[in-house]
Amino acid sequence: MLDDVDKRVLRRFQMDPTLTIADLATQAGVSTATCARRLQRLRDTGVIRAVRAVVNWPALGYSVEVSHRVTLDKTQPRAFDEFLAAARTVPEVIEVQTFLGQVDARLSVIARDMPHYQQVYRNKLLTLPHIADIEALMHIARVKFDETLPL
Repeated sequence: MLDDVDKRVLRRFQMDPTLTIADLATQAGVSTATCARRLQRLRDTGVIRAVRAVVNWPALGYSVEVSHRVTLDKTQPRAFDEFLAAARTVPEVIEVQTFLGQVDARLSVIARDMPHYQQVYRNKLLTLPHIADIEALMHIARVKFDETLPL
């Protein structure tokens, strides 16, 4: 698994992936060559999957976020596959999760405002295939959102 050096490098990299290798190495307490080698190995082994930009949706005018619990009509043999394929095509759907249990899927949807959300809900979400039930949960506040792991 990961040794202490890997954890130090990864911990600092998670906090600021824009650091240069030299700065990352300094903060992790290792040489630049060691840091570069460790970082590359973490990428090669799939521990680090990607480095990406996190966009502030409200800054771009998206002020509404709604979660939807979806129950599918499981009498249809391809219900999951067809629902998931269609949900992926809706630009306002920013996350799709599947579950075992009473709820089959959860969709996170963003919209500019309530009229935009209503349009997305009626014209895009309700037309997704094989929905037996859908429950909307309006987001009030994001109390915690952290993608970093406690290493």
